[in-house]
Amino acid sequence: MHPVRESLPAAAEAVAELASGLVAQMEHERRLSPDVVKALAGAGFMRHFVPTAFGGNAGTFRDLMRAVTVLGETCAATAWCASLFASSPRFVSFFPPEGRQEIWAGGPDAAVVCSVIPYGEAVGEPGGLRVSGRWPYMSGIECADWVIVCAKELLARGGPRLTLVAVPRAQCRAEDTWLSVGMQATGSNTVVVEDVFVPAHRVGDRAALFAGRPADPADPAEPRTAGLAPLPAVNGLTFVVPALGAARGALALLTDHLGRKLHNVPVLPGVPGALDNQTTYETVLARSAAEIDATQLLLERIADLADSGEPITPEQVARNARDSAFAVDTLAGAVNRIFRTAGTSGQAADGPLQRIWRDVNAIATHQALQIEPTARAYARSLFTPRSTP
Repeated sequence: MHPVRESLPAAAEAVAELASGLVAQMEHERRLSPDVVKALAGAGFMRHFVPTAFGGNAGTFRDLMRAVTVLGETCAATAWCASLFASSPRFVSFFPPEGRQEIWAGGPDAAVVCSVIPYGEAVGEPGGLRVSGRWPYMSGIECADWVIVCAKELLARGGPRLTLVAVPRAQCRAEDTWLSVGMQATGSNTVVVEDVFVPAHRVGDRAALFAGRPADPADPAEPRTAGLAPLPAVNGLTFVVPALGAARGALALLTDHLGRKLHNVPVLPGVPGALDNQTTYETVLARSAAEIDATQLLLERIADLADSGEPITPEQVARNARDSAFAVDTLAGAVNRIFRTAGTSGQAADGPLQRIWRDVNAIATHQALQIEPTARAYARSLFTPRSTP
């Protein structure tokens, strides 16, 4: 069991410092460094939402948000994987007690990765399911101990039913398919499960996860906590917070770059220089900082609602998804503006700003963070109550 430091946001500072020296290597290898993964576990990311009955911290979304933001300022890929490693254990609480015991038998720092998209199929057998399928974009798979995936369970009548299954990493195969322009170090490769038997205690209800109904709500080891919030209410938060940190990192880089540019670029008669653009620079810095601060406030509202432990209404779920999509769109716009303003001298191919620019725009393409579907769901949440007698 890894020692855990007193505060996840404070512990994230040391992880960020370690990752900052390994960014180039991790991008080249297209995966996180094992040292960074070990540091994430030691900081408490893997156990953040694990119930205290299993040695976990039963932590809050607000603390996780602060910690992931710290990592994102240095390395968005590390922040992304940390966010997922911390959030995925929430899914384990939606499996039967025997399944939870098995997954956390070695301690609360088991690295869990997951996908709720039904790319596989499951066939019932005595005592469980036989599962096969291919799940792309499984960030951190090379570092995982357990894989949770969604399969279509073929039923004799009706169906199919969407089911979650937990599979030991040793029973999966990872295919090297992650060749993205952005977020290269996340190692988001394809997981292949081939004809694997999954016992019933490692089979969970996908609908319960989406509704925030744990497998055993009467279990005193699992009181109503932030970790059991309905998935759609917090899913966007998991993906957008790394971009928040990255945008803060980009703003700090631009501030430093423009400060040096204004002081060091010579003034030549008749030639426009840095001082002629000072008003533009000031406007970009102020506007970008305000947008980043505003998105943080929206995301903190999502975190605080989940942390309250109160029931979350369908209207709030739709609002949270809307705010997550709006936040990533705003952050991507701010980072694009920052990248343009840095000019040629700030866009070196081996510089950190171009990496942040690629990473944030890659994050903004995630299907959970798209404006149109979240806007549609939000608008319908407004109209539906009015049409109810």
